[in-house]
Amino acid sequence: MRARSRSSALTACLVLALAAGPLAAPALAAPAAPAPAAPAPAAGRGTASPGAPDADALRAAIAGLPDTDATAAQVRVGGGDGAWRGSAGVHDLASGRAADPDARFRAGSTTKVVTAAVVLRLAAEGRIDLSAPVQRYLPGLLGDAFEPVTVRQLLNHTSGIPAGDGFGDSFEEQYAHRFNTLTPRQVVASAVAKGPEFRPGERQHYLNVNYTVLGLLVEKVTGRSYADEAARLVLRPAGLRDTYFPGTDPGIRGPHNHGYQAVRKADGTTAFVDVTEWNQADRWAAGDMISTTADLERLVTELFTGRIVPGPQLREMFTVPAGIDGATYSAGLQRFVYEGRVYWLKSGARYGYSTVVAATRDLSRTLALGVGATDAKGEAMNPVARRIAAAALK
Repeated sequence: MRARSRSSALTACLVLALAAGPLAAPALAAPAAPAPAAPAPAAGRGTASPGAPDADALRAAIAGLPDTDATAAQVRVGGGDGAWRGSAGVHDLASGRAADPDARFRAGSTTKVVTAAVVLRLAAEGRIDLSAPVQRYLPGLLGDAFEPVTVRQLLNHTSGIPAGDGFGDSFEEQYAHRFNTLTPRQVVASAVAKGPEFRPGERQHYLNVNYTVLGLLVEKVTGRSYADEAARLVLRPAGLRDTYFPGTDPGIRGPHNHGYQAVRKADGTTAFVDVTEWNQADRWAAGDMISTTADLERLVTELFTGRIVPGPQLREMFTVPAGIDGATYSAGLQRFVYEGRVYWLKSGARYGYSTVVAATRDLSRTLALGVGATDAKGEAMNPVARRIAAAALK
């Protein structure tokens, strides 16, 4: 009963904070997936010490891949309590060869951790005032219908700017446009056209558009591209060698495992569509990053120890806005309490890939996972990612 309670708590609380609606049954003609290779044994290694990660539970969490929920998994658990590394599944369904444990993947909304760090670095340099309205820096962007929205309100999702539009809501609509480009300014313009969702500071609503506007802010105050500033201020100082922003390039450079989406066909069978190549430019500063579990682990370690963002600004990453019912988001992170322990985390999902990075403030426990989720944009947390998180964070 105790294990079931833990799992249900994670299902309810560890929300993949992305705007994903239910997927309609697609009408596209998708090739049926080959019969999956026999699941390879989950590989893992770690340290044994009091309070160390539960190696048996972690191996069990990733055993049996590929299955209907995921094709691969990469896991790194670390921190002062001890370390564990593991991987399972396949590189691709066609060959069935073992998944690359060091593969790059689409990191989705964990990008927001980097964007928040960039903005906070610029605030530390005196180039951005977190209490100032973004309209001061980007006049005309939001229009007359919006009250002043501070930079801090963008960081903690209390701006009241509604969601921007993409290439449709269903998988089939988005898949048809996977090689097309939707610019960040087009996304913001579609959001602004709807008018405010609520007054700034009144509520908290996690939306990508807040970080899209922050990307535009970074470019305006520096005169350089968001990707260049992210590399200069965060990626290089943190030593992230396998993290980059692909822009309009639909591919993933370097070693990577393929991503798949499970598609229910008209005849009731399921096909697995390869979604590895996809232009994610519209996600940009909110979710366009490609990374690895090793780099994500290093990112939170370098951030939490104050080596990327100075102390006064770093506090913003551990401050949830007061006086707002249900608020859990800070600047780039989310506060999550599990088994009496406070974690600061960020999840992310793009078609074919699901990601979580989490850590205690004192770095006694860290987690970075990348799962080849077959329904990463579904309403519920991916079952494999949920099992890993439950095993890693207990």
